[in-house]
Amino acid sequence: MFRRSRHTAAPTRLPDDQLSIAWQVCSLLLDYPSEALLARLELARRAAGELPAYLAEPVCRVVDHLESTPLGQVQRDFVETFDHTRRGCLYLTYFTTGDTRKRGVALVRLKQAYRRAGVELTSGELPDHLAVVLEFGATADIEAAWRILNDYRASIEVLRISLQEKNSPWADAVVAISRTLPELAGDDAEAIAKLIEQGPPSEDVGLAPYAVDPRLNPLPDYLAVGADR
Repeated sequence: MFRRSRHTAAPTRLPDDQLSIAWQVCSLLLDYPSEALLARLELARRAAGELPAYLAEPVCRVVDHLESTPLGQVQRDFVETFDHTRRGCLYLTYFTTGDTRKRGVALVRLKQAYRRAGVELTSGELPDHLAVVLEFGATADIEAAWRILNDYRASIEVLRISLQEKNSPWADAVVAISRTLPELAGDDAEAIAKLIEQGPPSEDVGLAPYAVDPRLNPLPDYLAVGADR
């Protein structure tokens, strides 16, 4: 059954400089733990000091955990948290399309958003990874990332609820992300409840394979604004 959780969003959208800082720090904290990440934790803590308390506090709790836990343990916990459970997935399109051909289309549309901002991902990156979207917004196109995150708001909230139920230390990073976004509307809450109850969709039976033809695949809505500029 869908369990409602108290959500504290920003009363208004944060200024772009603070939004970029919040997303950049959360992107770092949701990356796979490494020595390089640990070396940047103090920088993340100082950056969090420039944010409102309702964002800085959850971010610093994640930093505290990463600093106080041996790297090997953190790496094992990260894999267990994000790689072994369907509701702990960091890939936003997975929640709404599952492992179906529709996800391929969604990924292409996201890549179009990145390319329009002059960003080309490496071969090992997928455009729907939450940390990648946050990095994109913080460093390349904050408006496109804002629309992407709101389009996949239900995915973010399912992830948040799942991590909180497991008392995961990474839950606070997703809580902070959620708090940078608008309050949930009725349709969003219904979508979250449906995703929690049913889980990601499975492949459509009998769906014929198809390729994405750019002529038949218009830019997503969040790219339509300013498309002629």
